[in-house]
Amino acid sequence: MPQLTETFDRPGQATAAARSRGRAKGSRTEFWMLLPSIVVLAIISIFPFLFLIYASFMDYSLSIDAPSFAGLDNWRRVFESDTFWQSWGRTAIFGVAGLALELLLGVAVALLLYHAPKGRNLIMTLWMLPLFVAPVVSGLLWKYLLDPTYGLYNWFLERIGIHTQILGDISTAMPAVILMDVWEWTPLITIIVLAGLQSVSQEPLEAAEVDGASGFQKIRFILLPMVRRMIVVALLIRSMDILRYVDTITIATEGGPADSTKTIGYYLMQVAFRFQDMGTAAALGLTMLFVTMVMGNIFVKMMKKGEG
Repeated sequence: MPQLTETFDRPGQATAAARSRGRAKGSRTEFWMLLPSIVVLAIISIFPFLFLIYASFMDYSLSIDAPSFAGLDNWRRVFESDTFWQSWGRTAIFGVAGLALELLLGVAVALLLYHAPKGRNLIMTLWMLPLFVAPVVSGLLWKYLLDPTYGLYNWFLERIGIHTQILGDISTAMPAVILMDVWEWTPLITIIVLAGLQSVSQEPLEAAEVDGASGFQKIRFILLPMVRRMIVVALLIRSMDILRYVDTITIATEGGPADSTKTIGYYLMQVAFRFQDMGTAAALGLTMLFVTMVMGNIFVKMMKKGEG
């Protein structure tokens, strides 16, 4: 009985086989436990996506009972619209300026909190307060503060000789909206970066201190490179949100004055719910989805580059 003898001579093989069967059984159990949530996620994501594609080729309006096939008319209307390209241009300005300010302030505050000897929790709690304010409430708050009649900030500007309607002037409306976004969402970047800083090993910092490195050199060559991935994650999250930044703009400026704050997200909402042109709105939404996928791919590549 050579086969039986060989089997008993190798108990490690039997143990490995048992472990393999256990892992396979565990994988099947995990799959069946996750299947209901996967099905629900597919229903609430795949179906709307397919319906969005369908609607983009239809003359789909809330004012008609039955939509009719429109071919590429909706797409042609989108790409031939000057408002479409101008909205993307404003969104690019809003996104680049907003992300730059949020990154600089968020990382700076995270570094300050990381080196704070005490009171870190209290300062962080106060710094996080804007995150708990709903975007609609934030828009109302800033609209009242910047009101030319009774706004507190407008009163301060008049005291120093600056007479202007901040939200009513083309040259100042977009910077004001950018600062609203910076005020509300910079704490999010601070939280993410601070979490990365607190997970950094102290050994490289101690070695650098022994070698005589200054505080700036430790931040520049040790801390920031080690939290690079966390910074990229923060930028990815905020870039996705900026494309959908509608609430505060709707309350504070309604896209004005003279469309100076009409971003692509607000333009989509306007086409869908004010003009009730769901076909064109669907085409607009797909262009936003495409840009979101491209941006996400860029950030993922940046993260992988950091790993290498």
